[in-house]
Amino acid sequence: MGMRRASEPSTGQQIGVSVLLLVIDFMLIAWSVYGVGMAGWADGYESDGVAPSSASQAASQALWLLGGGAVLTGGGLLALGWRVPGVVQLVVLGFGAALVSSQAAG
Repeated sequence: MGMRRASEPSTGQQIGVSVLLLVIDFMLIAWSVYGVGMAGWADGYESDGVAPSSASQAASQALWLLGGGAVLTGGGLLALGWRVPGVVQLVVLGFGAALVSSQAAG
């Protein structure tokens, strides 16, 4: 641990940033799951089987949002040397994207 770079953030800072980002991540995931669920529910009432379903469109948007967020925030934090929040972002948003994907498929 004696070889720390001067620019590397403290563990306390990293944990604080991780917690803050987790709150935002969970709000994004909940909003995405809710949006896909509501679109799927609406599709059940107006399904003609021809047009692409609003659930699949909502899921696609949510996947781009969550996947892009994971890559941008997680990758960006890792590039800055913020390992803890970077990994947390990749894991949590990746999990959210997988959740939305499985919800849309089923």
